[in-house]
Amino acid sequence: MTDRLVAFGNQLVRTHIALREQLADLRDDLDAWLDGDRLVDLRAHCLAFCGAITYHHTAEDGRGFPVLTAHHPELAPVVEELVADHRIIVAGLNRLAEVLENPDPATVASEVDTVAALLETHFTYEERKIVAALNALDPEDAQADDLRAATTLPGQDTEASSAN
Repeated sequence: MTDRLVAFGNQLVRTHIALREQLADLRDDLDAWLDGDRLVDLRAHCLAFCGAITYHHTAEDGRGFPVLTAHHPELAPVVEELVADHRIIVAGLNRLAEVLENPDPATVASEVDTVAALLETHFTYEERKIVAALNALDPEDAQADDLRAATTLPGQDTEASSAN
């Protein structure tokens, strides 16, 4: 097995790490905002974070998961759960964006905590259930671009993820 063959699963984990880091940055901004720093543009940071999550999940649903289930039909029930999670996460992101329109500190903090819990549970489950199957997929497959799109964020370096 070449190093490149394990890239898709590793790329997914790296993407989740990047999204967790963005969430940590959002929490830092939230803490500063709660402490009275109104120079922090919490709404802009939240919208950027929400956009990254939405991009990732849209690419998974529309491009990556169909390829994965074509090669591993036994994962169809897992993929259905992941897609259902995506809908729940979208609802949480929408609530967060809504509360930022007229921010009440306690409500904003609660919604960030909710989104963080949803994402951590989702990422952990997804990594446990599909990384090995992604790692087994052939990077020369005709649908490899769909897998790359689903396992990376725009501008994310994919070379480092292939060297495992």
